Amino acid sequence: MQPAVLIRLRPAGPWRYGPGDGGQTRVDSLFRSDRLFSALTQAAKQLAFLEEWLDATAGSSSPALAFSSLYPFQGDVLYVTPPANLWPPPPALVTSPSPVFLTKVRWNAAYFVPVSLVESILTGQKVLADQWAPDPESACLLRRDRPSTTPFRTVVRTGAAVDRITKQSSAAHSFAGVEFEPGAGLWTVVQFADETTSQVWNERIKGMFRLLADTGLGGRRSVGWGQMEAPEFEDGGWPAVLFPRLARALAKNGTSDDAQAGSLYWMLSLFSPAAADAVDWSGGDYKLVERNTISGKQVRLVAEGSVVAASAAPVGKAIDIAEGEGRHPVYKSGIALSLKLPSWPEPIPEEATIEPVPEIVVIEPPEEPAQGPDVPVPEVPVPDIHDPDLPIVVAEAEPQAEAENSEVENPQEIPQTEATSQDLEAEPPPEVEQTEPEAEAGEEPAGTEESNDAV
Repeated sequence: MQPAVLIRLRPAGPWRYGPGDGGQTRVDSLFRSDRLFSALTQAAKQLAFLEEWLDATAGSSSPALAFSSLYPFQGDVLYVTPPANLWPPPPALVTSPSPVFLTKVRWNAAYFVPVSLVESILTGQKVLADQWAPDPESACLLRRDRPSTTPFRTVVRTGAAVDRITKQSSAAHSFAGVEFEPGAGLWTVVQFADETTSQVWNERIKGMFRLLADTGLGGRRSVGWGQMEAPEFEDGGWPAVLFPRLARALAKNGTSDDAQAGSLYWMLSLFSPAAADAVDWSGGDYKLVERNTISGKQVRLVAEGSVVAASAAPVGKAIDIAEGEGRHPVYKSGIALSLKLPSWPEPIPEEATIEPVPEIVVIEPPEEPAQGPDVPVPEVPVPDIHDPDLPIVVAEAEPQAEAENSEVENPQEIPQTEATSQDLEAEPPPEVEQTEPEAEAGEEPAGTEESNDAV
């Protein structure tokens, strides 16, 4: 594992890094590695080791160190340009509890993606579509389920020079810049070739960035743009300093650092192929950007986020753009910082937790009394109302409350009176109140309507 250092820069005001064509009212998409190399070269000159710096970088066929472009960050979230062949994320890795989000998220609108999300894609983990939403101002992919603001935005400032004698101003001019939110800034990674190189250049690199924090980075430094707070440094190994989960997965599942034909490398910086770089331009997924020089000459470089196919890690070179005899060299950096993409086809398994399924208890409703024509109706003897010997039941009047709650246990004990045949012929016979026999245990009671129909 090669030594590396992660550097965070927190701007103290607006920054300007113009596009490749030099437009004053526009800014570039990010602070590219060739512009960062120029700033570090100026810092090395002021710190009196310019010759050693150029010998270790631009003047060497195997540069001792490489660095990425400056990418934005907000809080603990680092953003990066994702690999072109894996963005938008593969449909097999995108999931959502609601199918609406599978088509509503505009993945192509995000130019900067969290490093953690890219790491999940590289390790084959699922991507929840309902958690992400692209920010229209900064083109960063933000978390939908967390409160977040735009990390940075583009602003245009207008100014005019005033003549101190005539007190008149000339034509106004405008410049575009970038303003960062509190807690946001830019980050870069410096990769060293080996431990010996790290011991020589690690502290020097940190000193160069501390000097740039005082002098500023980018354009409009004379009016206070490009200022920043003290840089923050985090030492580690490559790629663990930026992708810790991916580094553990590579160590666990195995990775081949040997040269393989058709291996894919993800570019985190601008790249200009050196003579020794065996790049297969028929493969990969890459795009080119044009960079202007002071002489008006244009240089084409492979952009960040591109994926190139090569048999070994691309090295790159610094291009001398100086023209004419007797002029000192002027370098445009194309030294590559890349990451080899893993080649395993299956996602890395994770331990799954199986929750016990609760037992389902079915509660049956109570059984209702059987009804219908098939239910047998018990036979109840009905006395003949014309029988002269039929006893007449005379019930005493009782209060309503007691009559409802009282029951007759033995009808034979009720006092009886005799009636003559004349009385029976003069008056209609009274209705005889019939009492149904009590149902024994386990026997279903018969309905009243069925009993009356049977009679």
